[in-house]
Amino acid sequence: MEVQVAPLRAWDDFFPGSDRFALPDLKDISKWNNRVVSNLLYYQTNYLMVAAALVSIVGFLSPLNMLIGGTVVVLVFLGFVWMSHNKDILRKMKKQYPTTFVVAIMLSSYFLISYLGDVMVFMFGITLPLLLMFVHASLRLRNIQNKLQNKMEGMGLKKTPMGFILDALEQQEDSINKLADYISKVKE
Repeated sequence: MEVQVAPLRAWDDFFPGSDRFALPDLKDISKWNNRVVSNLLYYQTNYLMVAAALVSIVGFLSPLNMLIGGTVVVLVFLGFVWMSHNKDILRKMKKQYPTTFVVAIMLSSYFLISYLGDVMVFMFGITLPLLLMFVHASLRLRNIQNKLQNKMEGMGLKKTPMGFILDALEQQEDSINKLADYISKVKE
């Protein structure tokens, strides 16, 4: 399947004002997770631009440490994904507690980077962009266009880079029944 790059959303849609942001319902983790996944898919190119700017600044200031840090994080992520496909207990943890899985990856990366290089590069070049993405995706309310694009991604009509990452974390919605339920709700 061909990878498609998601369009860059308008910056006034990405940061529309305080009326389109709200704290998530911390009692309903699945709803919060759904909001985060939806926003990660919908605004993925905007997130990439923000992350690229931060990584570029840190990479300019400390290129070797940024390269080492990025390599460590990618290798640890791939290692965790590979282990989760071969160990049932990790697969269940990844599916039920995706935040815990990502925190485990980041902590493992942190300890390896503190052993190999500069921890501040890790904090500002890698962790800060991920934290900003997570905070925005948690607080940004979804709209109809956002929901429709995510359903198309979940059905496999489109495949984007963020879709592949979320598939690796087993966070993609892939049932056509959810799309049918959504369409029926929209018609009502």
